[in-house]
Amino acid sequence: MTDAVGNGVGDRPESVPHNGQSVGDGLQSVSHTDSLEPILRLRGVGRRFGGVQAVRDVDLDVAPGERRAILGPNGAGKTTLFNLVAGDFPPTSGTIEVAGQDVTHLPARVRPKLGLARTYQKTRLFPGLSVVDNIVLALIGHDGVRLRAFPSRGDRARRARARLAAEQVWLGPKADALVRDLSHGEQRQLEVGMASAVEPRLMMLDEPASGLSRGERERLTELLVGLPADVTLILIEHDMDVALTVAGYVTMMHDGRKVVEGTPAEIRANQMVHEIYLGSRFHEEGE
Repeated sequence: MTDAVGNGVGDRPESVPHNGQSVGDGLQSVSHTDSLEPILRLRGVGRRFGGVQAVRDVDLDVAPGERRAILGPNGAGKTTLFNLVAGDFPPTSGTIEVAGQDVTHLPARVRPKLGLARTYQKTRLFPGLSVVDNIVLALIGHDGVRLRAFPSRGDRARRARARLAAEQVWLGPKADALVRDLSHGEQRQLEVGMASAVEPRLMMLDEPASGLSRGERERLTELLVGLPADVTLILIEHDMDVALTVAGYVTMMHDGRKVVEGTPAEIRANQMVHEIYLGSRFHEEGE
């Protein structure tokens, strides 16, 4: 385990050169098997909003295929950090690399081309459309095509992909149901399906278990654990049972800073974590 003073992140694969073809916007094409360099690398990343320093000098390396949880109390800077990686707004300091390419000052629209997909704290779905239609729209946005009055071969292929994605998140029987008729847990499953349908290299989920019942959280946990091994997953989550079951490595933030990193067992045993966030019950469970 490492603290904010050190730079280590446990046993990580060595970086290797990346090769690819140009895909426009100054980017290089990437594949799921390109290299073992970090899929995400942050160096000195910070973000200030007026007089508020929301994120402070964050260094982070996430390896391909890793399952990483970003934990911390409300106001720790977790979602702001996600927004910086996704390109919702630029950092005021530091650099961000996705799949080996510097995207620090590139717009959000180019990052999916590098294999990044994300969800938000609040659902962003079209309640008057079906499950399949929502996934199709995610695919259209990712593929950069326009809606047509008459379906093309590509449109039919996307609908087939959407139905498969619905099945993979256990919504196959409700593929044609309107989103407004789904439970909150099923809507969260749909969001994961929309993100995974575009075959991302890096999936970022912001509090996917928020508002779920115990049974829904258990179902979501099973779904996340079963994601393909070549998909890197980073999640923000306040439900410790979900986060520490899904993640293989944890980064703890407080007051905008990265304060400690380690395995779930190390995080449970760390006194600093107890003091600022988890409370005593996790320590007691480990005794």
